[in-house]
Amino acid sequence: MDNQKVLKDITKEIELASSQDQLQKIKVAYLGKKGKITDLLKSLKNLSIEEKKSKGAEINLLREKALFLFESKLKHIKTSEINSKLNSEFIDITFPPPHLIDAKIHPISKTFDEVISIFGSMGYTVAEGPDIETDFFNFSALNIPEDHPAREMQDTFYIEDKDEKGKPLVLRTHTSPVQIRTLLNEKPPIKIIAPGRTYRCDSDSTHSPMFHQVEGLFINENANMGDLKGTLIEFCKQFFEVQDLKVRFRPSYFPFTEPSAEMDIAYEIVDNKMHIGKGEKWLEILGCGMVNPVVLENCKLDSLKFQGFAFGMGLDRITMLKQGLTDIRSFFSGNLNWLAKHGFSLGEY
Repeated sequence: MDNQKVLKDITKEIELASSQDQLQKIKVAYLGKKGKITDLLKSLKNLSIEEKKSKGAEINLLREKALFLFESKLKHIKTSEINSKLNSEFIDITFPPPHLIDAKIHPISKTFDEVISIFGSMGYTVAEGPDIETDFFNFSALNIPEDHPAREMQDTFYIEDKDEKGKPLVLRTHTSPVQIRTLLNEKPPIKIIAPGRTYRCDSDSTHSPMFHQVEGLFINENANMGDLKGTLIEFCKQFFEVQDLKVRFRPSYFPFTEPSAEMDIAYEIVDNKMHIGKGEKWLEILGCGMVNPVVLENCKLDSLKFQGFAFGMGLDRITMLKQGLTDIRSFFSGNLNWLAKHGFSLGEY
């Protein structure tokens, strides 16, 4: 079979193709298991070693040219299909013009962007992971033992599907599994935040079955508690827009950090309004600590060489505090009147 003739034939057929289906059929006819170019490659087995080298190079070049023609034509067809769709669409004159629609940004969406922006200015990158997690990523790798209360049905949403070890999958109860996935797939230094949805069996004015968290992780050879405190104090100053912020750190316990602490911010009530950053009352804002060496070892990192800190906070909670809201359930009600009142216009955003 003449290579030049094959190239000429395939070029002509591709030029005449007018849809993705036609193009795919041509591709199969030439590059499929029984395609013409594939047959040329198979015919090499009957040639001498020297002939295989020269003929093989020619056929591979033919194959590369054919693939280039396919990709170019596919791009052209897709563009034509999009343009055709755009030309066939019409404007619904019964729908209000965009400039008359008072669109609002949801408070949680605004908080997401603010948090990412603040930590981004500190050098943190955003990491993501699945909402449905395995027992290992959600519990075991984080040093949460089998008998820990967090594993109980009243706290965790379990799914009937099993992981490869036969344990039920869960809706992640925190975004900490993203930290584990990052530790297993990247080498230190690591500096990430993991914002996202989380799920727990709880519902009242301050708790929701689905809520939002952001967790942070910093791993290198000399990270310390002072770095952690400085990072969190600076974040709170920027987020709550209070430079003279009064804070305190209290010893606490989390399985995945040691030592662990909770961060409180001061507040006072004046004229029935909460003022954050000063006063004699305290409000718990987040949990944090130095990453437990057990967690590092679970992620195949040498705990004698690397160390780091982690922190986590509820995005819904800090939104409520900043905006003076009292019921977390309002975030998920879908009430347009509520959103019109508490949402943000593009100018405020």
